[in-house]
Amino acid sequence: MNKIAVFCGASIGFNSVFSKEATKVGNYFAKNNISLVYGGGKIGMMGAIADAVLEKKGEVIGVIPYLLKHEEVVHDNVTKMIFTKKMSKRKVKISKLVDGYIALAGGFGTLDEIFEALTLGQLSIENKPIGILNTNGFFDYTLKQLDVMVKEGFLKQNNKDMLLVSDNIENLITKMRNYTPPKMNKVVNTVASK
Repeated sequence: MNKIAVFCGASIGFNSVFSKEATKVGNYFAKNNISLVYGGGKIGMMGAIADAVLEKKGEVIGVIPYLLKHEEVVHDNVTKMIFTKKMSKRKVKISKLVDGYIALAGGFGTLDEIFEALTLGQLSIENKPIGILNTNGFFDYTLKQLDVMVKEGFLKQNNKDMLLVSDNIENLITKMRNYTPPKMNKVVNTVASK
């Protein structure tokens, strides 16, 4: 686990517990020589984690599309900043750089990116560990929705089990290091005829 992508909010949220956790994760990465790969922002949760890694002299790689290249958004002190033409290219670039993915508290973008990573794992396109840091129960309802998907037959249990969950970074990284991707069955489409 040399490089990990962290998906998190460009907002800081209303409860300081989330930004404190982002700082804790950043400190942990720097202490354990894990490079942070993230969305390249200097604001919100993204800024908190990047600043923490940089403060401890760790490596931070930002990947951001040109359309977000605004002085008020882009972090100008990261180790390396990579610009892409589109959001979709950003995802591909991040995928090529990292050994695993973690989601912290965030909004639509965070969910989009972590679920895309899960989809790539489900299709066996990637076999990287994917984790959620469930600070203060932030993802409880998301995880309950996954249970509903399994119960209703839209998600297989072994696919759901790809998602590693913990409420502390040390435990989550241990799970990620010990991760063995499940063997996936070939996708079969069935159409019910009337």
